[in-house]
Amino acid sequence: MLDNADVKKGAAVLWTGFRDKAPQTPLSVTFPQADITDAYRIQERFVNDRLDEGHRIRGYKVGLTSKPMQEQAGIKEPDFGALLDFFFVPEASTLNTADFVDPAIEIELAFVMKEPLRGPGINTADVIRATDFILPAIEVVDFRLARKGRREGSGIFDTVADLASCGAVVLGGNPMRLQDINIAQVGGACVRNGEIEKVGVASQVLGNPINAIAWLANKLGEMGDITFEPGHTILSGSFIAIVPAAAGDHFVARFDNDFGNVELTFE
Repeated sequence: MLDNADVKKGAAVLWTGFRDKAPQTPLSVTFPQADITDAYRIQERFVNDRLDEGHRIRGYKVGLTSKPMQEQAGIKEPDFGALLDFFFVPEASTLNTADFVDPAIEIELAFVMKEPLRGPGINTADVIRATDFILPAIEVVDFRLARKGRREGSGIFDTVADLASCGAVVLGGNPMRLQDINIAQVGGACVRNGEIEKVGVASQVLGNPINAIAWLANKLGEMGDITFEPGHTILSGSFIAIVPAAAGDHFVARFDNDFGNVELTFE
């Protein structure tokens, strides 16, 4: 286990990546003895440092929700990260690629809470009861810790420490109620510059995105007695593989079941 000084050092390295928009040496290389618990400690320290600066937690994200992605990462469960206020950008935004290190696109469904939700012991019915509405979303994933050079078999450590690789969140403006849709059957496509890059269906997220929200509420409850608060936005996990983004790219996330589209441009 890392001592507090090393946890502080790891969080500082991560902040350097955010500030300078430059890939940093993977922490799995800097701390070869560290484990996944240490990665979450580094993430927590980074988040607490931003809270001390006046930022706010606006929600959480679940990542690595598909079995193939978990197998590739060498893990048996998803990961998660906190969503700070500065991650959220308006729909149809134009983002500067210089504000990111190594950006890529995912599409997913976001749960907006109306009631507090805290695990352990949360089940599907609890999630449905506590959810206000669902929004279509684009997540810009980013990698402040360089993907090249990561210690073999330790990529998940760097991903977790790096806030589960969140770079930005774009929420669509067409809310839907869980009671009005079969959420597991919601399909989506990522379209880049008019060409379909990836397609998927929400059932690829742990069988149903509701399961991802329950899993995260229980995990946070076990690890730190953390509560989803009313108004929190919870990203349930992408149901496509990431699509790299570059200057000049225009993305449309197309969702069915009347969710509509979410757009984003890079310059």
